[in-house]
Amino acid sequence: MNIRRHLATAAVAGAAGLGLLALTGCAPTASGKTADGRLKVTASFYPMEFLAEQIGGKHVEVTDLTKPGVEPHDLELTAKQTAQLGESGAVVYLKGLQPAVDEAIAQSGVKNIADAAALTSLEKHGTEVDGHHHTTGDNHSHSDAEGGNDPHIWLDPVKYAEVAKGVNKTLAKADPKHKADYQKNTDALVKKLTGLDTEFKAGLKNRASDTFLTTHAAFGYLAERYGLTEEAISGLDPESEPSAHRIKALHTLATEHHVSTVFFETIANPATAKALAGDLHLKTDVLDPLEGITAKSRGKDYFGVQRANLAALQKALGSK
Repeated sequence: MNIRRHLATAAVAGAAGLGLLALTGCAPTASGKTADGRLKVTASFYPMEFLAEQIGGKHVEVTDLTKPGVEPHDLELTAKQTAQLGESGAVVYLKGLQPAVDEAIAQSGVKNIADAAALTSLEKHGTEVDGHHHTTGDNHSHSDAEGGNDPHIWLDPVKYAEVAKGVNKTLAKADPKHKADYQKNTDALVKKLTGLDTEFKAGLKNRASDTFLTTHAAFGYLAERYGLTEEAISGLDPESEPSAHRIKALHTLATEHHVSTVFFETIANPATAKALAGDLHLKTDVLDPLEGITAKSRGKDYFGVQRANLAALQKALGSK
């Protein structure tokens, strides 16, 4: 009798516990949808979040794993974020940029995953190409994308459009009911990115110089797209410190290529860039790698910041 009463009490307690889990929202949701039927999409950092929101529109709820102002490379996930990731209907990320995110996605069990690194071609920047240094720094130990490739594809509107098309396919597969809307939104976004590409081409056409100096090598794809040469104080890693040899080389480059400006970023520490500019009697300005939007950003979204970047480059390169 006591055993039977104990089992009955345990069963009631277990049922109550399950009910509490359901009420508090801790119960797993295998559907990948919100209570109102929207697709739950997890994005790894801002450029992926922007694509998911633009393409998904009203049919998605997007969660960004990287909070504004946080350097994406350094992201560490909380247990709550990892749990939320596993409840996603779709994930949009860039493999190789954030090791913690890569590991969590691999263990998440989510089926519909868009990897931006696989949706366009990646290249190695920071090497000698045609006699010019492209995104060159002395420290290349940081492996951003797979194989040490440059991950900053979103700064090239053409490559970003290619990624958008791949994200569209992933969202449509995860939520086929709204496939037509996703396609319509993608077409509109690609058209805007094509327009931005045209703006960059026209805006940088008549320039006095091709070379610009940046804090870290984030603008290799953008430079290549528009025939520019980026010289980075550091390599692909925004936290790496340049050697004395690199600083000396930059002094020579700045003189030879009539460099007027040293660019720094809103997230990374600008101290080295400002010190170099002071030594060379050059101006400083912001060139935003668009890894996140903050109150300091010169624009409210991807397009706003990219147009601010174009204006800064025009000014620095003497575009007419």
